[in-house]
Amino acid sequence: MLNPYIEAWELRELILKKEVRPREVAEFFIARTEKLNPKLGAFMTITPERAIEDADRIEKLGDSDRRRCLMFGVPYSIKDLNWTKDIVTTMGSRNYAQNRPPVDEEIVVRMRNAGGILLGKTTTPEFGARPTTEGGLCPPARNPWNLAHTAGGSSGGAGGALAAGLGCLAQGSDGGGSIRIPAACCGVVGLKPSRGRVSLAPVFGEAWAGFATSGPMARSVRDVALFLDVLAGHVTGDPYWAPDPVASFRSAVSIPPRHLKIAVLPKSAITRGDSESEAAVQSAAKVFEELGHTVEPVNVDPGARLKDTVMALIMAGIGSVPVENPDLMDPVVRHAWERGRKVSAHEYINTVAMMHNTARQIVQELDAYDAVISPTLARPAVKLGTLPSTPERYLEELPEWIPYTFAFNATGQPGFSVPNGFSKAGLPIGLQIIGRQGDEVTIIGLAAQFEEARPWKDKHPPID
Repeated sequence: MLNPYIEAWELRELILKKEVRPREVAEFFIARTEKLNPKLGAFMTITPERAIEDADRIEKLGDSDRRRCLMFGVPYSIKDLNWTKDIVTTMGSRNYAQNRPPVDEEIVVRMRNAGGILLGKTTTPEFGARPTTEGGLCPPARNPWNLAHTAGGSSGGAGGALAAGLGCLAQGSDGGGSIRIPAACCGVVGLKPSRGRVSLAPVFGEAWAGFATSGPMARSVRDVALFLDVLAGHVTGDPYWAPDPVASFRSAVSIPPRHLKIAVLPKSAITRGDSESEAAVQSAAKVFEELGHTVEPVNVDPGARLKDTVMALIMAGIGSVPVENPDLMDPVVRHAWERGRKVSAHEYINTVAMMHNTARQIVQELDAYDAVISPTLARPAVKLGTLPSTPERYLEELPEWIPYTFAFNATGQPGFSVPNGFSKAGLPIGLQIIGRQGDEVTIIGLAAQFEEARPWKDKHPPID
């Protein structure tokens, strides 16, 4: 029997050696997903026919073509926010319950061409507008470590699926922390790439003034790097382009980083915080010092400085989505959507300019450092149904939980969330590692180094 927690690169090698067939992989992971999904709410749509079709198609490839497929035989998922041709894409909304996009997104084509086996579409809050996955059309995404708690959002289904062994790779998207939040909640690895690293073609244009991007999620740094090699690359005409890396991202995993200068962000002024999360980041700082890096605190609070502009632009982004019947909306998202629709054109343009100017200042202040670390979240996964306490409190309570993530969507810098221990209540704690703009390579190497020093490969939730 297959190990449901096998890493993607390991499984790929087994299939290339013909020790297991792609169809066996597809059948095993579809069966596991169908068994566990009712209690987890990780998938909105499971696609068994497509999984078998993918497996049979790639099995016909010759050996040289198989080797070129970086995801050959690897089971993966796509977030239900991202367009898939002829597969229902609800965006977590009752207004889009029957939406079948006319085209695949560019990254969807790349995943298929890389030889992966699609298991289905993972759950998301309506329009990806909440940091927890609940309230809309999709079922609540429950945390495999404690089902009363959220798996995070807006890629909550993706994070929960990975933690429970429902596939090796999961595509997520991040417009304010939506890859890093569920990664931290569920004890997996998520990377928000640099702005322009992953194409949004042909659907999303700038995506919330350049905040949002798709990115890789997995259970190990090596798998995230491999997945980024599949997803990365611009399409002619993209509004943002990140410079191409000198070598593959997966090669960075095997190259220990040189002596680095690492900044530790202070506790943000906009959060109550959590003593366990704050202690965990100080413990991580000691690990990096033991690895030979220079680690020092900085007096920079990006979240506090960018909160008002970022929240205003997120509201505008949510408000831009066409909705036929607002009465069908999640009340929390409807409140945000209605506020966003009141933003005028001149207010939006001025706010975007203010955001870019502040982000530029922050990047310059941090430019002396090769990487920046912080807690991913102010505290571990919250209970479902508690955030926000009321729809009207959305703007006040949202940034208090995610003060360390959204600022780096504004700056466009790449950012990891990697596992960094557990709370006394048994919930995962995440460490955020931020790199310079366009420099995923350095933080991939740094995250891999941390993973080796603090291994988490064998830690899995009691979900079976």
